[in-house]
Amino acid sequence: MSAYYEIRHTVGFEETNLVGNVYYVNYLRWQGRCREMFLKEKAPGVLAELQDDLKLFTLRVDCEFFAEITAFDELSVRMRLEEVTQTQLQFSFDYVRLAGVEEILVARGRQRIACMRGPNTHTVPALVPPELRLALAPYADPLRPAAPVGPVGSAGAGRPR
Repeated sequence: MSAYYEIRHTVGFEETNLVGNVYYVNYLRWQGRCREMFLKEKAPGVLAELQDDLKLFTLRVDCEFFAEITAFDELSVRMRLEEVTQTQLQFSFDYVRLAGVEEILVARGRQRIACMRGPNTHTVPALVPPELRLALAPYADPLRPAAPVGPVGSAGAGRPR
């Protein structure tokens, strides 16, 4: 299995429902947090582009649940790159409860992202930034073919794939 980018999290009471298990929407929040921390640590130049005109639109998100987690469970959220096209990225996320030396897969999710540029009323698809491609290369799933991580030519630029 390929390498993954990981964040660790201790579940708090505010993330649970009345029954005491984690409310489902938090899994999606943790996907976003993992993606943000990846950018901060591995592709800080992309953060600067986000303050300019780059936009990362989440097109699709899902999560499949296998086991419940509760307050004070230790969690590892592990992100891998599943697919990269000229203008889009798809990530997978494994949610693993850490119980001593035991690791229990409690959920698995996915997220599809489109890179866009331009003002809010005239946003158009844009190439995945080269810095982001390079930063994600070590986390690519070897079982799924990915587009080259080097510079992309102009053929089809600006159109989603």
